[in-house]
Amino acid sequence: MKKIIVVGGGFAGIKFIEKLDDDLFEVLLIDKINHHQFQPLFYQVATSQIEPSSISFPLRHIFKSRKNLQIRLTEVLNIRENENKISTSIGEFEYDYLVIAIGCKTNFYGNNSIEEKSFTLKSTYDAITIRNHILQTFENIISANEQEKESLYNLVIVGAGPTGVELSGAFAEIKKNVLPKDYPGIDFSKFNIILIEGSANTLNSMSNTAKKASQIYLEKMGVKIYTETFVKNYDGNILTLNNAKTIKTKTVIWAAGVTGNKIEGLQPNAFALNNRIKVDRQNKIVDTKNIFAIGDIAYMETTKYPKAHPQLANVAINQAAVLAKNLVRISKQKMLLDFEYKDRGSMATVGRNKAVVDLPFINFKGYFAWITWMFLHLMLILNVKNKIIIFINWAWAYFTKDSSLRLILSNSKKTKIE
Repeated sequence: MKKIIVVGGGFAGIKFIEKLDDDLFEVLLIDKINHHQFQPLFYQVATSQIEPSSISFPLRHIFKSRKNLQIRLTEVLNIRENENKISTSIGEFEYDYLVIAIGCKTNFYGNNSIEEKSFTLKSTYDAITIRNHILQTFENIISANEQEKESLYNLVIVGAGPTGVELSGAFAEIKKNVLPKDYPGIDFSKFNIILIEGSANTLNSMSNTAKKASQIYLEKMGVKIYTETFVKNYDGNILTLNNAKTIKTKTVIWAAGVTGNKIEGLQPNAFALNNRIKVDRQNKIVDTKNIFAIGDIAYMETTKYPKAHPQLANVAINQAAVLAKNLVRISKQKMLLDFEYKDRGSMATVGRNKAVVDLPFINFKGYFAWITWMFLHLMLILNVKNKIIIFINWAWAYFTKDSSLRLILSNSKKTKIE
């Protein structure tokens, strides 16, 4: 029985293991955390709309029925390609096939100060940290003097892709409907949600319909949008822009791009732009014999996608399914399948009854787009129980314009604000 090591329990890693023949392979799944995280809804945890447990799925529970799978919580230190081994913080492991599905992390473009002082949204823990910080900010506003309040009243989000747009819209809604009831002593007309984008549009990678609609929605919701603007520096109190303007703020959420999680041991020529790993049409890493990369970390150039595929869950899931089939075909000495991505579209939600959807044959916005967004995201949730819980939370929030999830779960002796 061939041994497969899978590094990463994201969309790609989970789907790959699910599609493998349990009788043909012995699988070892390695991850630094013990659960799969549903990244598209991180922003809803950060804005107190759903609980973290609703979008976090223990790996051992997901694979409880698989007989030839082991899970280890550890970090891969390096790959020893010539020996078919990996080194981790808990020891060495041998493999016949190695599958790298480690995804990406936030790209700070070399600015260490921004990395140290700003918030990111790449994990459930990040989402909880933002939620704690935002709620604590309003607690601090109550007792702050007027000079201190200025930086507390400005919430800055950098990057107007789907994450930035969805965060901005969600914060705008709770600013209007929820927080004034919790904090009647605060003047929320002074609370600014500022979205900064380097390109000319919000949702710049989507259709013109999505670009225009998302910006109109956000502006009507009170979000201040600065396009064609870049952040030069942030020291924890002052955000400096490329046009020499400054913003006093204690809250900067960085959603301005990603770069691949680096893994040691591969040859330098295996890496493409932003640390993505170059793979062929079967997701095999260039100049290797039995090492594969799938999902956001994989850089595959095709005729349709000469600059590689978009870093979407749909791409990761489909690459994983094809690779699982190909490893079976290798064992049976059959011809391998090439991966070909069929674009099924993209979407983003801005707020209640407001979303944009790009499909290959049509672009649309508004209420129906919002319903479509909710339905498709519910279908991607891993188990029925969580689908029901999230649906109930959404329904409750829709009819009441409120939620009861605004808990500050942090160590009071050590906060980001301090």
